[in-house]
Formats: sequence, C-alpha cells, structure tokens
Amino acid sequence: MMRVFEFLVALVIVAVIGVLAAVVMPGSGHVERQLVMGKDLRQVYDVLDNFRRLPDYSVLRSLDPNVQFKFSGKAFGPGAEISWTSTDAKLGDGGLTVASATPDFDKIDNNTQDATIVWNLDNSWRGLDKHFTLDLERQGHGRLTQVTWSYDVKYGWNLVNRFANLYIHGDPDSFIEFSLNNLQNVLAGVANVDYSGLLPKIVQSQPGPVLFVTRHIDRSKGGTEALDDAMSQADTELRAEAKKLGVNVTGPSILFITNYGDPDFDFEVALPIDSSTLTVNGQAEQLTPPTAPTLAAAEPAEASTAAGAAGATGPAAGSRDRFGRLVVEGDVRAMLAFGGATLQGDWDGTFNGVPQTVKMLTAYAQTHGYKFDSNLSPPYDMVVTPAVKDASGGFVSYAKHQVSLPLTEAPAQTPEQEAGLQPASAGTANGPAAAGSAPASASSAAPAASASAGSAE
Repeated sequence: MMRVFEFLVALVIVAVIGVLAAVVMPGSGHVERQLVMGKDLRQVYDVLDNFRRLPDYSVLRSLDPNVQFKFSGKAFGPGAEISWTSTDAKLGDGGLTVASATPDFDKIDNNTQDATIVWNLDNSWRGLDKHFTLDLERQGHGRLTQVTWSYDVKYGWNLVNRFANLYIHGDPDSFIEFSLNNLQNVLAGVANVDYSGLLPKIVQSQPGPVLFVTRHIDRSKGGTEALDDAMSQADTELRAEAKKLGVNVTGPSILFITNYGDPDFDFEVALPIDSSTLTVNGQAEQLTPPTAPTLAAAEPAEASTAAGAAGATGPAAGSRDRFGRLVVEGDVRAMLAFGGATLQGDWDGTFNGVPQTVKMLTAYAQTHGYKFDSNLSPPYDMVVTPAVKDASGGFVSYAKHQVSLPLTEAPAQTPEQEAGLQPASAGTANGPAAAGSAPASASSAAPAASASAGSAE
C-alpha cells in the first residue's frame, strides 16, 4: 500500500513539475534560416509570391514522392493558395496561403532594396497563428538577394502545445532548410534577365493551319540582312506551294525561333493559310498540331532539310515527320499551329531585340510557374506594325513585334493583366535593351488582338 502511495505522490510531483515547466516555457516559437541567392530580387519575389513552383522546391515531395498538390484562390499574390494531401503520416495534409506581400509586385524595380512575403500555414504542427515569413534583401550590385525564411507560431496557454517548442528545430526547421536549398536550385534554372520592362499578357489563341519551312543561318555572316534574305526566299517558296495546293495565304510570314545560338540560328518561316485539309499525292490530309516525337533523333532527311540545303531529298510527300507534321513537298511542311494559351510581350525595334524578349518571357514564365515546351511549341515573332524607312534607308519608325511563348499550363491572366496595368506613356522605351538592336520607338500602344504577322525588317 505504501508503494502505491509513493507512486501516486511521485506522479503528482512529476505532473506539478511538468505544469510548472510548461508555464515558464515561452508562449511562442521562432526559427529562421538565411541563404543568399544569385538572382535579382524581382525574380525571387515572383517565385515566392505564388505557389506554382512550390512543388519543385519544397521538401514535401522529398518526404512523400506521391504527395498530391492542388492550387486554388488567386494565381499570384495575396489570396493564392496551395494544399496538399499525403498518405504519409509524418507529412499528412496541409496548406499554405499568401497572406501579404510588401511592396506590391508592380512597385518592385531596380531600386527596391527589400520585400516581405508572409504565408499562413495550416497543418498538423501544434500551435496557433502558424506562418512563414520570407524577407528578401538586395545584396551587392543587385544580382544577389538574401532570403531570410522564418517560422513563427503561438502556443497560448495550451500547456501541451508549449512543449512542442522543444521540437521547433525538428520538422519546421528542416522544412525551411531543405526548401531554401531547393529554392536556390530552382532559381538557378532561371535566366539572369531583367523583365521588369515587359507588360506580358496571357492570350488564348485558336489553332490555325500554316505552311512552313525550316531554315538555318550563321549570325556571324550577314546578321539581320541574312535573316531578311532567308525569310524572303522562304516566303516565295511557301506562296508558290500554296498556289499549287489551291489554298489562300491569309497573312504575312511568322518566324518560329527554334534555336538562337551563337552563331547558329535555326528557325521556321510559316505562312497562315485558309484550309486545314490539304490534298497531297491525291489524298486528303487533315492537319494536326505537332506532337512530342517518339524518336530520339531527327530523321536523316529532316536533318538535311533543316539546314536548308537546296535539292536535298526529304521524306515522301504525304508522310508525317517525327512531330506528326505533314510533309507537303521537299522541305515544305504543314501543321495546325498556335492553339491554347500564349504569353505575349511587345518589342519596338529591329529583330535583334526579339531573342532578348523571348528570354525575358521565358524567365517570367519560369518565375510565375507557367509551363511550356519550347521544343514542341517554340516561341514565335509576329510583326504587327512594319518598320517605316526614309529615302536614305534610315528608320522613321521601328517595327512593332508581338513576341509569343506558347504555354501548356497557366492561369487566365498575368498579374499585370489582373491589375489593369497599361504600357508606359509615349516617349518611354518599352522593350529590352538588346545588344545591336534599335532603340524602342516612341509609340507604346498595345497591338490589336488580331494583328497580322510579318517578316523581319
């Protein structure tokens, strides 16, 4: 009996000590980690002000490869939400919401020194008012950003929850540390390019039939003039083929950029036509969108036509190339182009600024989590307003290029569209400062939604 009494007394003493320990423990918890990223503050901010890249850098997928994510709320900024479900007991279910972002995305420029984004957290970790705070601070000359990722939680007077503070350097700390390192890897894949001068928009396009040829030039030999010559020759060839097929050309040339290397420049010149059914070798062929190739390498005949070699023997007319595009004759192909969402940006100047605009659109898509496949659906350039030159060949006004990056997964609008932002006022440059390109024209008006395509000037 005495031993039972002693045991009960011991339990009471332990309980009292536990209660006293819990009472003196802090009513809140805090943990943080820092890492300097080799990226501009705007790019880091854009990745963290939405959750579309979170599955790529958070530790969640490392804990459970089968975790399922769901996006809801806004696509970007405060109100954006992500939730996850997992059968792994350690991970469980949870969600994050962007609670605030200071300053607003459209207030961040090259002079912005710091920014703060707060995510509210809902998961099985003990405590109340759980949230992550991501403080960004510009470092050095602007190409470095220090990210301080912290976790804060309140325990109130729940004594059991207060003991959870003993484990704050467990799951919360490891979540931050591993996710921060992964974030650096994700950002490493984003081009170091300033896209703050763009006002990109997401536009839904309809599939349209085109005839096209693949071309190649050496940029070190002839530059823009070589491109103009190649496009002029392709335009002539395609118009002649359209006449033979009995179809009408419905607009000027479109330039698909497949590889803008140094010095190699591979591209496709296309002309829109008015029929998605072509008669080739006496057979009616329905044009289809390109599909992912099943072969690891290009067919030998395609490789030769890709170089634009005159007289090369290609696949038989009426067959399909490795992308499922119709072989019409020689190096002429046909397909349904466009269709679906595209990320569009404008550039006023010579063609030399178009590849830089493509690079800007690509970086923007990467930081905002828009998915694209440039191998299957390459970016393309359409001249919506041709350049005007005087008698001496000088520019009176520069061409307006509409540059598009086809997307495979994206929200309905960019943050700029949702905010109703408008182009800069007249006289302000609205394009990238590409090496060797002409300055932006004075006009900054947005192009018409159904503008015609055109060749490089």
